[in-house]
Amino acid sequence: MSPAAQAVLAAGRGSGATVGGDGGDQEHKLIPENFYMGTPEPAWLRRTAVPLFVSYKRLIRLKGKLPRAVGPWALDSGGFTELAIHGRYSFEPKTYARFVQRVIDEIGGLKWAAIMDWMCEPFMLGKTGLTIKDHQRLTCESYCELRYHAPDVPWLPVVQGYKLEDYLRHLDMYDRRDDLLAELPLVGVGSICRRQGTKEIAELLRQLQAQGLRIHAFGMKTAGILQSSQFIESADSQAWSFGARRRKVKLADCTHKGKNCSWCLRYALLWRDLVLLKMV
Repeated sequence: MSPAAQAVLAAGRGSGATVGGDGGDQEHKLIPENFYMGTPEPAWLRRTAVPLFVSYKRLIRLKGKLPRAVGPWALDSGGFTELAIHGRYSFEPKTYARFVQRVIDEIGGLKWAAIMDWMCEPFMLGKTGLTIKDHQRLTCESYCELRYHAPDVPWLPVVQGYKLEDYLRHLDMYDRRDDLLAELPLVGVGSICRRQGTKEIAELLRQLQAQGLRIHAFGMKTAGILQSSQFIESADSQAWSFGARRRKVKLADCTHKGKNCSWCLRYALLWRDLVLLKMV
């Protein structure tokens, strides 16, 4: 193993981003084309053909012409940051919808855009002062409203909750609105990123898959990917950045000015290759 690969492995140990986790003998359903690498830098869209996961909050900071994508990518609404800071979305659905239409034209390659969903972790409920049912209702309303403003956009609906019964209730909410998620090519599952290395979340994803959902799992770390990959069609992860920052890793031959590789494309691509190798 190269020194660079060894550095990536060392960065993951003990951080929740471990590349050397045990995937057992399970059959991994997740394929490379559906493994989106989270990036803090939208300019990577023009630098790599690897599938990327880019935040709306990052893209709207760009001045002038948007980067033209050389590979597939997906768009995150930035909901976690919005709710954590403001307790609500600080932008309107119409604004978001119009921007997504713009990136489809100017950037190209967009596979889907996540709706403006409302996470249901206990600390997030404390930020908003609302209940899980409120967050689920608002998530359903976002899916409806965004399709109204931009019906041509490939919106990704999201199922939210905290316990299994919450997610099943949210599915019922969608059903009552005639949004039959089991008929769609992909459905997001939210509020799992801080728990996704656990058997609880693996069982949750298994149960939701049994409902007929083809799942995108948000914010996965390596241990979660290896444990749950037979239940999901798609996932995104920026665990590489967390590991590099926490362990203060900088690859020996990296020439960037950063103190570590938490914004380093070379490091991120190496991390992704090692994760995919573990699933072979």
